[in-house]
Amino acid sequence: MTSRITASLLYHELDFTASRSSGPGGQNVNKVNSKISVKFDVIHSQILTEEEKAIILKRLSANITKNGVLILSSQDYRSQLENKEAVTRKLEQLISTAFREKKPRKPSKPSKTAIQKRITTKKLHAEKKQWRQKPGL
Repeated sequence: MTSRITASLLYHELDFTASRSSGPGGQNVNKVNSKISVKFDVIHSQILTEEEKAIILKRLSANITKNGVLILSSQDYRSQLENKEAVTRKLEQLISTAFREKKPRKPSKPSKTAIQKRITTKKLHAEKKQWRQKPGL
């Protein structure tokens, strides 16, 4: 399933908040609220289908609260605008990864040489143990 969801589509359902950042800025950090957090209520979203909600809740569970709210933040830049753009990019990237299909794992067999090598090392190990035993047992 491919993602048709973008941050611009969800924009009116996103809740942006600004707070003091711990990032770069010197004395400016103590005065300006440059950290941006975004909250997206997945469960009560009007845009997402039930199937899409289930996929997001399952695959992004590390970023989702018990109430079904996806929370992301950005404090990489000094300005609110740059952090807002960064957090929207993060959100889009996270949603696109949630809908990306994982490749099925193809089970592999060990090669003949690997099997042979394992058997010979086992035999050498057993022989070494034999030499360590007391004679007559």
